[in-house]
Amino acid sequence: MSFESMYTTYRPLLHSIAYRMLGSLSEAEDLVQDVFADYSGLDTSNISNEKAYLVRMVTNRSLTALQSARKRREVYVGHWLPEPDIASAEQDPAQLYAAHEELSYGLLVMMEKLSAAERAVFILRESLQYDYTEIAECLQLKEANCRKIFSRAKGKLQLERNKLPANSVKAAPLVAAFMEAAASGDFDKLIALLTEEAILVADGGGKVHAAIFAITSRARVIAFLQGVIRRSFLGDGHQFAVINGQAGLIIMSDNKPKSVISFQLNEHEQKLERIFVLLNPDKLVHVGLL
Repeated sequence: MSFESMYTTYRPLLHSIAYRMLGSLSEAEDLVQDVFADYSGLDTSNISNEKAYLVRMVTNRSLTALQSARKRREVYVGHWLPEPDIASAEQDPAQLYAAHEELSYGLLVMMEKLSAAERAVFILRESLQYDYTEIAECLQLKEANCRKIFSRAKGKLQLERNKLPANSVKAAPLVAAFMEAAASGDFDKLIALLTEEAILVADGGGKVHAAIFAITSRARVIAFLQGVIRRSFLGDGHQFAVINGQAGLIIMSDNKPKSVISFQLNEHEQKLERIFVLLNPDKLVHVGLL
């Protein structure tokens, strides 16, 4: 396979690994470009499996990059939220949700609880369906250790297998109803859309005004929304979008993205249980109007 063909074939996979590890589209892109640049200078005559070699390169570099990123985030103002991966809501919803099945925004947020090694094992196992032999070879660990790390990661995330945060088309009507109720000031309708244990997390990065602490419970979330909606929280327009496989919103001001709002659905109650509000302008650079 030529280098150009290899780049075209494996770049999406490598970028998805780096993005899931780092939660940053820009950092993932830079890392993948560096990996390909370095690979192009190698003597590849003894590399029998290009894909496995590249996956190992990007995973190990992501581990190092994540450790450095977390040191920087220790002085981050307020909550740190991942950059969103956005697609137009006008595209076929079924295809979009299937394509992003393992990339839910809520899961990326939850994975901040994991150590770098736990995150790598979890992504390779749960998202890419690698077996433990492949994971062990990729991370240069014993297979038994990889099993323990994966079990520990699931425990931290309080997940059982096949019970990841839902990426459901069913959330789209709820998001539309949320926007309609918020825009009209119908807070009784908003109350009906949220679970009792609803949580709102905002990320302004110290660049714009945002809640530093998570807003917990439906009553507090509603009270918070009542306050911020009066202060142009909803900007002067919005677009519906698919954000990491889930229905979400792009809020605009002066025809530019002001914030991205992602949601996590409680499928049992068919209500919204998590609201993630990304306001940091540095993380909205890649958010174009769809």
